[in-house]
Amino acid sequence: MSESSVASAAFAKTATAPQETELARTDEDELTDRPWLVIVWNDPVNLMSYVTFVFQKLFGYSYAKATRLMLDVHHRGRAVVASGTRHSAELDVARLHRHGLWATLEQQ
Repeated sequence: MSESSVASAAFAKTATAPQETELARTDEDELTDRPWLVIVWNDPVNLMSYVTFVFQKLFGYSYAKATRLMLDVHHRGRAVVASGTRHSAELDVARLHRHGLWATLEQQ
């Protein structure tokens, strides 16, 4: 067998089509699957009626749900008002800030 035929045979053995394999899930994958929470914090500035109005306007909540969330903010100091992807949570926090509310996001 000549050198070129040995090299050709070696190349043929290594030039097979790649096979699909399923990658194992990592802790990082699980962290990114968890939803992000939008939290509104109590502040000494905004009226309760205004906070209720903002929840209705931004999230489309009924008056009853918006009032319940506002009361959580008032009595407990905070309320989770939305959840979802990081991108959507960041947008919601920015919208709440534009309306003068104190809001943050955290991963659940």
